[in-house]
Amino acid sequence: MGSDVKKRQYTLAEIAQHIGATLQGHGDIVVRGLATLGGADQDQISFLNNSKYTKYLAATKAAAVICSQEHAALCPVNALVLADPYMGYAKAAQLFAPSTQRSAGIDPTVVVGEGCVIAATAAIGPRVVLGDGVTVGEHTVLHPGVVVGDRVSIGDHCVLYPNVSLYHDVQIGHHVMIHAGAVIGSDGFGMARDPKGVWVKIPQLGTVEIHDHVEIGANTTIDRGALENTIIGRGAKLDNQIQIGHNVVIGEHTAMAACTGVSGSAKIGKHCIISGMVGIAGHIELVDGTVITGMTKVSKSISKPGIYSSGTTVESHRSWLKNAVRFKQLDDMAQRLADVEKNMKKELEEGCFE
Repeated sequence: MGSDVKKRQYTLAEIAQHIGATLQGHGDIVVRGLATLGGADQDQISFLNNSKYTKYLAATKAAAVICSQEHAALCPVNALVLADPYMGYAKAAQLFAPSTQRSAGIDPTVVVGEGCVIAATAAIGPRVVLGDGVTVGEHTVLHPGVVVGDRVSIGDHCVLYPNVSLYHDVQIGHHVMIHAGAVIGSDGFGMARDPKGVWVKIPQLGTVEIHDHVEIGANTTIDRGALENTIIGRGAKLDNQIQIGHNVVIGEHTAMAACTGVSGSAKIGKHCIISGMVGIAGHIELVDGTVITGMTKVSKSISKPGIYSSGTTVESHRSWLKNAVRFKQLDDMAQRLADVEKNMKKELEEGCFE
């Protein structure tokens, strides 16, 4: 069962049509890949989205540059002009990405449980283990070492990279990509403590639903629900090493960067952007369109769309120590200020300043 490897090359005219750009230059030039402005050769294209990289534009050797109309006027080579160069770059990169498809079939080392339904077009790699009652859809690829629990359903055109683990009853939609080492459906952290201080495990009776067109990063973990299901909405994108607690709901087309943790029963709306290393408390809700900047602690619900931040930026250690001391003094200072305002108001009312 080998990879479906194809050599990819396109003319500038073909690329322009694919990304929806206006071509300024010669459309018959053949392109074989993408590279940075400084590293591109004459058979590669590049892109310019951030103005701080404009300094590299004049010396580029690229066959063409994907850029805005503003930068096209400065471009010494062919230009692929569109309003959103970064989106143009994303679409162009899709043309040259290595194929994730593999030849259909089941490797002889695969362990298949009872009652499994595997599409004829699916590709199941070495040392994959499928539990009982597993469903694998059309053109889905399971790379080596994937473990799939009982009664798991995996839709069409999915890709599960090596050593992904899906616990029992997990439901995966269509066109889902799960990167290496991710664990979907492990128990949520549900515990009760008895009078003697001993922790008693609460069985997690729900599961995880991954809807269509979701991407889940390497070593990300998504806990199954305690009673209701944990849900990752259509088109959501989760980066590497993210922890999603039990009963969390993530809305459609929300993106979440690496090392973020979401505590149980939090609900995150649609089209949100959660930056890296964010901590989101349990049992709160974030409205659609919320943006959280990096390393922010979200401890209460957000009901109005916007950009939210917490924490402080980097500074010298000496300055940080001074500010840390002042931070501890804030409550006392606020109380003294309140007393001063109260006394001033009283004196004004009594006419002491007349």
